[in-house]
Amino acid sequence: MNRKNRRRRSVRQKRRASQHRRSMLAVSAVIILLAAVVSANGITLRAKDEEYCEQIEELEQRIEEEEQRTAEIDDLEKYINTDEYVEELAKEKLGLVNENEIIFKAE
Repeated sequence: MNRKNRRRRSVRQKRRASQHRRSMLAVSAVIILLAAVVSANGITLRAKDEEYCEQIEELEQRIEEEEQRTAEIDDLEKYINTDEYVEELAKEKLGLVNENEIIFKAE
């Protein structure tokens, strides 16, 4: 009887070891699969990050251009409100001259 019990124990231990190995393989496979998925998502996120960085640079450049344009418009607005501009416009559009000026017209 002792031999039967030993054989049974031995068979049980082998089954448990075999089941344990299969369980470890299954867990290892799941971990490897998760690592692959995380790695793939990481690559995708890096690509999106680079794309967003490029967009940020482009938008910052556009902001700078618009600020320069705003400054030019402000300068033009100041110039339009000067007497010099009004005089220049009167000469060009209306043909007016100052009292001491002589106009020479080419024929």
